[in-house]
Amino acid sequence: MSHPALRAAPDGVVVLLRVIPRSQPEGLAGLRDGRLLVRLSAAPVDGAANKALTAVLAQAFGVSRSRVDLQRGEKSREKEVLLRGLAMETVLAALPPACCT
Repeated sequence: MSHPALRAAPDGVVVLLRVIPRSQPEGLAGLRDGRLLVRLSAAPVDGAANKALTAVLAQAFGVSRSRVDLQRGEKSREKEVLLRGLAMETVLAALPPACCT
């Protein structure tokens, strides 16, 4: 099974994201234009949104924050994150139904 927002990498899975800062409730919020939507309560100031993103993804996929690696989009709403050490099947299983349609 594949997903438009996921790509296998040699050391994990790359996730394509669209971040919505200053938004509630925090968490994975669906799929838009081939990217997972992630709502964050943090504002995009001084890296706060990126720190919140790391925490939200770590919790959603059941890994430590150190295994969530921001690859691209540090100052953008569109980001690529590497989930180190996870298999594609594990990431797919952790996605809520709203993110799979």
